Amino acid sequence: MARLPTWLKQSKGKLRSTRALSERLDFKMPNTICQEARCPNRAECFEKGALTFMILGITCTRNCAFCSVTHGTPNPPDLKELDEILHTIERLKLRFVVLTSPNRDDLPDGGAGHYASIVTGIKTAFPDVKVEVLVPDFQGEKADLETVLAAKPHVLNHNVETVPSLYRTVRKGSLFDRSLAVLNMAKTLDPGVLTKSGLMLGLGEEREELLSTFQQIRDQNVDILTLGQYLKPDKQSHDVMKYYPPEEFDELKEAALKMGYKFVFSGPMIRSSYLAEHIFHDTILTS
Repeated sequence: MARLPTWLKQSKGKLRSTRALSERLDFKMPNTICQEARCPNRAECFEKGALTFMILGITCTRNCAFCSVTHGTPNPPDLKELDEILHTIERLKLRFVVLTSPNRDDLPDGGAGHYASIVTGIKTAFPDVKVEVLVPDFQGEKADLETVLAAKPHVLNHNVETVPSLYRTVRKGSLFDRSLAVLNMAKTLDPGVLTKSGLMLGLGEEREELLSTFQQIRDQNVDILTLGQYLKPDKQSHDVMKYYPPEEFDELKEAALKMGYKFVFSGPMIRSSYLAEHIFHDTILTS
């Protein structure tokens, strides 16, 4: 594969930024997907005091080829997670909180009850804080999704991640149609919740199938689409098959907007929750 393009190169500082954020908290940093998935934006976000909380541990029951999160047998849910998150919200004066987790197929409800408990706890302690949940597919169980939505998160995000033809290669254990069904159920169960999904580009998808996938996601009444460049997080992960230039991300954004999305965030460094506080408070959740 070709060398990393100039538009994807960033200055160093991830470790320094992580330490600085820990010092600001004066407390053990809660788990974040920023670290576990080796997000390329973490230096910038940590310097701004922004992070996405990873609840339900750091071990995933699935083993997607694009992800660096540890695969194995997870520990039981940590009931102290809420206290750590509330402390972090207070110390960093966060206005918008994103919660995500690994897949927890080992739990009877896939972790839905834990999600609901933390969303409720945040809203009780900080009524003005907006909450986004980036959830797994809960194996398509409607009751589990109902549990999460009953806690009234402001945004329900579930990433489709890639086009259907690549699921067997890069997203084993997941089903494209099941992910679409989760997004559809979310909007059906709570028409007022903002729904969101995202795709990684550069895994080997063809343009026509990519555009078709945009439309299939939109057909589930999804409000927000995020498009970002896939970057190989470690040697074992799936290779990058293509680096999309910024101009192509702009073209894909325009194509998706024509399909009826309210907002499309598209660019090489865009990630599901990248600068979520800024994006949502300045555009969607200002009221």
